[in-house]
Amino acid sequence: MADEIKYEYKTVQTVRGTDGLVISKMQKDGWELVEQAQGTLRSTLDFRRPKKPQPWLLIGTVTAVLVILAIVIATASALSDGGEEKDEPGKPTVAASEKSSGAPTPTAADSAATEVITPQNNPEFAGLLKADSCDDANLAFATRYEGRTVAFNGSIVHMAPHGDDDTRYDFLLGPGDKGANTTIGPNFKYEDVNIFDLKLAGKKIPATVGAGDKFRFVAEVGEFNTDQCLFFLHPTSTEIR
Repeated sequence: MADEIKYEYKTVQTVRGTDGLVISKMQKDGWELVEQAQGTLRSTLDFRRPKKPQPWLLIGTVTAVLVILAIVIATASALSDGGEEKDEPGKPTVAASEKSSGAPTPTAADSAATEVITPQNNPEFAGLLKADSCDDANLAFATRYEGRTVAFNGSIVHMAPHGDDDTRYDFLLGPGDKGANTTIGPNFKYEDVNIFDLKLAGKKIPATVGAGDKFRFVAEVGEFNTDQCLFFLHPTSTEIR
């Protein structure tokens, strides 16, 4: 039938306990939950939503306009460069007339880029730690600060083996001291790490760690998975609190 609805499908795997948040996020984006299968540690969610018709004619027109615009700009740039060379053939360049004075002087921007981000020195991070785990603030922060280092007081919300290797784990972390009862802030995740990767520090380093343990987490900002509402971090150091 000509008016038959066509669907696109998506399957999402979640850490148990975050199913409701992921379903809510997907439904806001127009997805319909079709099937839900719960495993011991992870759940599999199947979604679908009607496909949107692609405006191919509009896309082709815009592409053609962009190509023509690029040609015009390139031609104008070439003519401009040729005119400058003809009018001022003996003009020395700045690079040739200046002598290097040594290594570049560090700027305030350079210092800011290497500074460890904390709730005390970064209002954006302070707000993130109080936001919902699926809030748009997660993606905005991950996009802006990916690769930077953050530090915050938090606890282990959940810990599970990664795959079949009983020496490597997936950690779900949260801000604050409530462990499995954490209800605010991002779902920070360390994926596929062993205990040594945590780089435990402090006066009394435990032989094992588990849900509810409180630490000062220092980590590198990774990506934010919008489907699972998971904010990935990479451990730099983990200090006992």
